[in-house]
Amino acid sequence: MSDRAGSALGTLGHDGTGGRLPRRIIMSVDAVGGVWRYAMDLSDAIRAAGVETLFIGFGPEPSTHQRREATRIGTLEWFAAPLDWMAGEESELDVVADLLTELSLRHSVDLLHLNLPSQAAGLPAQTPVVVVSHSCVATWFDTVRASGLPREWFWQKRLNRVGFDRADVVLAPSSSHAAGLVRCYGQIDNLKVVHNGSRNSYPVMPKQNFVFAAGRWWDEGKNGAVLDQAAAYIRWPVLMAGACDGPNRERLAIQHADYRGELSHDQTLALMSKAAIVVSPSIYEPFGLVALEAACAGAALVLADIDTYRELWDGAAMFADPGDPVAIANTVNALAEDAVLRAELGQRARLRSSDFSIEAHRDAVLAAYRQAMRGSPRLTAAE
Repeated sequence: MSDRAGSALGTLGHDGTGGRLPRRIIMSVDAVGGVWRYAMDLSDAIRAAGVETLFIGFGPEPSTHQRREATRIGTLEWFAAPLDWMAGEESELDVVADLLTELSLRHSVDLLHLNLPSQAAGLPAQTPVVVVSHSCVATWFDTVRASGLPREWFWQKRLNRVGFDRADVVLAPSSSHAAGLVRCYGQIDNLKVVHNGSRNSYPVMPKQNFVFAAGRWWDEGKNGAVLDQAAAYIRWPVLMAGACDGPNRERLAIQHADYRGELSHDQTLALMSKAAIVVSPSIYEPFGLVALEAACAGAALVLADIDTYRELWDGAAMFADPGDPVAIANTVNALAEDAVLRAELGQRARLRSSDFSIEAHRDAVLAAYRQAMRGSPRLTAAE
């Protein structure tokens, strides 16, 4: 096991938690962003340890393809309640705690794995809860706008704080995001860093002379507008895949890059595996699954020079100022002109990607489950 993967397990005390594994869990999901990929890959991996997953979805409906994937891995139920960052007011989320409580009792669930901290607010103390902060409005505004939350969003920060306090274990996918959480929320008990993982097993394909990028481009934090501007100065074709229209009327109009629209995960990986260079220009990225999957495919990485990417990819990627389209273009062009450097960076990225395997991620999350089960009042009383 690599040092980086081992450090994540060491943070949790993999074999020292003393708790047992749950047999059945609820995992909250949404169909909008990276949480879906995270949930499917992780749940598929933990099945081998005998953990059965009931996916509980909120927000916009999943696609037919997504439903098929979820029901292949576990059981899926979907509800009309919005995601917290899509809700107009706090009362729209009042139903969430009751729904999760009722479902956990009906399905004899041993643990709740919640991918939005706010979803833990109001849950009974007897239920073991692991919360994962994949992103949040407070750290987004802190990073993207360099500002505090607008007053009308204060309730979301408060609800997240209640969720953190309720959770038995809180997970962050990088030390950088964990630091951002503490900066915005103050001390969070039982906050652990567990890097995400990828099950991407694509063989390294012969590379073609184009640049690829994938993201939720309507999200200002993904910085698609600057990449599109950079594309005008990049010598190779720049292919951008992903949604440009957001759920709250956000929109990015791509003018210079070759926009390929919204693709399935398999279609995205197929294109990514052929790209000689993959770019991620994000200014807000708690982890960055696109960079990891591109590294697994052996692409040379050009990443925004932000704390998260430096933490995870320093020495295995080239970095550029995400606010400067010319700097991004110059970095990409330098790689495009140097086949030897591209090959070397692709090899370094692929080697680094082994630090973030789905197996390492699975083991670290299972350790968190054991810790949460040990800390549950219900289980402590039973023991």
